[in-house]
Amino acid sequence: MRNYTLDSLMKNISMVFQNVYLFSDTVENNIKFGRPDATREEVVEAAKKACCHDFITRLPDGYDTVLEEGGASLSGGERQRLSIARAMLKDAPIIILDEATANVDPENEDRLQAAIEALMKDKTIIMIAHRLKTVRSADRILVLDGGHIVQSGSHDDLITQDGIYAKFVKDREQAESWHIAGEAV
Repeated sequence: MRNYTLDSLMKNISMVFQNVYLFSDTVENNIKFGRPDATREEVVEAAKKACCHDFITRLPDGYDTVLEEGGASLSGGERQRLSIARAMLKDAPIIILDEATANVDPENEDRLQAAIEALMKDKTIIMIAHRLKTVRSADRILVLDGGHIVQSGSHDDLITQDGIYAKFVKDREQAESWHIAGEAV
C-alpha cells in the first residue's frame, strides 16, 4: 500500500461509517459525492439498490430536495442508506463498513441489511462490527483484543474454539433469552 498514492487508494475504496455525514445540498449531489460525473439515471439506480429510492421520492422535491446540514431531517436508517447508495455509485472494489448498522432503527434494519448485501457483491469487504448478525456470514472474521488479532476464522470455526468469539456468541444467545416482568426481551 505504501507504493500507492493517496488519490489512487481513495479511488479504489468506498467507506460507509457508523455516523453518516450529509452535506447541505440536494439528495442527488449527496449520493454523487464519490462520483460527481454520474448521471441522474445512475444515481436513481444506486438509490434503488440501496433501498432508498422510495423515501427519496416522498421528499418534497425528490432527488432535488436540499437536505439540512448533516441530514438532520432524515432517520438514521435513511442517512445510512444514502451513504450506501453513495458507495454503490462509486463502485470501488474495496468497501470499508465501520459499524454501518450500529445506530439503525429497527424499522429500517432489514432494508439496510438488504442494501449492504447488494453493496458487497463482487467486492472485498472490510467490516468493523460488534453485532453478531452483521458478521456471522463473513468468510473470515478477525477477533481483536488490545489492538492485536487473537482469533481468525469463519463463524463456524470460531464458535468451536475456546476464546473471545465463542464467549461473545454465548453471551448474545443468553441475553436473547432474558425476560423482564414476565415479558420476552
